[in-house]
Amino acid sequence: MSALAKISKVIVIAAALLLVLPILFTMRVEPSEIGVRQSAVSGVHGSDLGPGRHWRIPGLHKLIVLPSSYFLLDYSTDHKGPQKTLVIRTKDNNTVELDVSVPMRIKPGEAHLLVEAGNHMMDSDGRFRYMRLAEETATSVLREEMAALDSVGFYSTDRRLKASEKALEMLNKQLAPMHVEAASVLVRAVTFRAEYEKQLQQIQLNEQNKLLDAAAQKLAGVQQTLDNYEQGTSAQLSARTQDWIKKQAELERAYQVGLLAVEDATPGATRAKLATMAPAEVTTLRESAAKIFGLDPASVSDAYLIGIKNVQAETLEYKNRVTAEADALEARLSAEGDAMIAKVQGEFEIKLNVLLGSPAGRAYVAYKTAENVEFAKTLTFSSSEGIPSVLRLRSFAEQFMGAR
Repeated sequence: MSALAKISKVIVIAAALLLVLPILFTMRVEPSEIGVRQSAVSGVHGSDLGPGRHWRIPGLHKLIVLPSSYFLLDYSTDHKGPQKTLVIRTKDNNTVELDVSVPMRIKPGEAHLLVEAGNHMMDSDGRFRYMRLAEETATSVLREEMAALDSVGFYSTDRRLKASEKALEMLNKQLAPMHVEAASVLVRAVTFRAEYEKQLQQIQLNEQNKLLDAAAQKLAGVQQTLDNYEQGTSAQLSARTQDWIKKQAELERAYQVGLLAVEDATPGATRAKLATMAPAEVTTLRESAAKIFGLDPASVSDAYLIGIKNVQAETLEYKNRVTAEADALEARLSAEGDAMIAKVQGEFEIKLNVLLGSPAGRAYVAYKTAENVEFAKTLTFSSSEGIPSVLRLRSFAEQFMGAR
């Protein structure tokens, strides 16, 4: 039991030491801070300490922490900081007020040098000493460098930016011994005296009017160029339209009339003239037609040389001639057919009459006639001979046949 108690005591003591030793022998630097270790024996350590825990010996080492973020010098009238608007006398002896922002920070890796110089101490206004010294240096440099501009230079963006870049360069040179650096010099607003502001507004208005007049003049030149282009385009359009109308008329004439000048309007006269022409003349005509129609001379047929109207006239003449010949042939054949039918019909009737006049024909006629004879429902016999005449069949048939 005593052994277990001893083991428990050892574990408790070890746990207590693990909790207490890091607190006693380490120091913590936050992510937004820079740590500097200062020894009572050797002085300031030769490098900065980054975020995290760092070892120390209690009573021998001291940890000094400084902010690693930017601090802002804000020269403005917003009362958010100790700085006020910068009042500068320009090169042309005018007074101007500037709103300027200058972000600054301790140069990376030089916080221990700043501590060695003693500028890490806190002043009575709640700021570090290096912040106050940096503000005094920035104020002096800005007053000196920005005063190199005249009044016109302050509202000229390019000149103002160049002056700001030069002021930043000079400021960083003077801040280097303090181990502080500035990120930029941003001039946010420029204010002149009320009287000069009116003059400045008038100057700016005149400048804008000059730019507007130049733009209007440039616009007028461009508009004139556009008008000339439109007029030239319209003229070209009219000329090309007339050329196309002329070409279309030539094409229409060539298609309709052809390329042969023939005064005779008789259908087929143009084709007949083409047949009488020499091969060289026909070849020349085909080449002319190819240029007019935009075709290959080899593909120009006789129809292109003769023309649609002539081909239509030949076609109509051929149609009328063939139709007339067909009509005449039809009339002749119809007349011959009617005559043959009349002849056959006459011969048929003659032969029929001959047949009907023969005994067999008369018997056939009597047979057909008897089919249409109807006797009364009640027969009365008044013959003196005592025999009805209808019962005398031979005599009755001879009467029907016309034998008696």
